[in-house]
Parts: sequence; structure tokens; C-alpha cells
Amino acid sequence: MKKGVLFILLFMVWILLTWPFGKDIDYQSIFIGLIVSFFSSLIFGDGFTQSPHKFLGVKRYFWSIVYIPVFLYYCLLANLDVAFRVLHPALPINPGIVKVKTKLRSKSGITALANSITLTPGTMSVDVEPESGYIYVHWIYVRTQDIEKATEIIVRRFEKILKRIFE
Repeated sequence: MKKGVLFILLFMVWILLTWPFGKDIDYQSIFIGLIVSFFSSLIFGDGFTQSPHKFLGVKRYFWSIVYIPVFLYYCLLANLDVAFRVLHPALPINPGIVKVKTKLRSKSGITALANSITLTPGTMSVDVEPESGYIYVHWIYVRTQDIEKATEIIVRRFEKILKRIFE
């Protein structure tokens, strides 16, 4: 089942990336997409995910699409914040590592959260303890060392939607 779900996902991505909008359908591209998706799923299918049945739910794709503008919004805010700090004459930074807790339990969900934190300027995931749900984050301006408050500031904005996608 893992290989089948991976094949479908890879082929859907191939179609989205190569679809000739407004032109005739390119059957050669579709055929090559089938071949590449098939062999990729054969090679990488076993390491794909622990629960491939979750990828069959349509609601997960809806929430994935919702997540993109939410992530981009917070990424833009973080970019502006980091730009302000860099351009400010006093360089107002207070760097440090904080410990935050996530409610996510799936490996894919924790990975997506850690990547979202790292891709947001001003924060970077340093270490993850998946068993306990702790993520250590390097923060450009540490506002608090309290786990709950830091979690609320850094994690919760992403976690709500990621929980709907991955769990």
C-alpha cells in the first residue's frame, strides 16, 4: 500500500508540474511521469511513511492547501522582523535556545513542524525528541525561557493545521 500511495502522489505532482495549461495534452510527458513515478515508488516506497492510509483522506489535502498561505504569512512577518533587527543600529537581538513542546505524534507531522520552524527566519530547529514531543529551537530574540509561553509563540500557529494534515 505504501508504494501505491507514493506512486499516486508522485504522479499527481508530476502532472501538476508538467501540465501544459491552454495547450494540447503531451502524452509523452504523461508516459514518462508514469515510468518515473513507478520506479521511484518501487525504490523509495518502503521508507515512505508508517501510515499511508492517511494520504487517502481528501480533508488532508484541503488543510495542506490552507497551510500554505498561513505559513507564508508568518514567514513574511518573520522576514520583516529579522530585517528590522538587522537594519536597526542597536542590533536588538537576544539569541538563545528554547525548549518547546508539540502535541504532534507522527514522525511526518513533527518533521513538517520542525521544517516550518526552520524555514521561518529568526528560528531554527536544532534538535527533536519525538518520544517526548520536545523540539529545541534557536531563536534570534528569546522572549521567554518558559516552555509553555515559547511553545505558544513558536509552535501553536503551525501545529493546529499540521495536526489536521498528519494525524
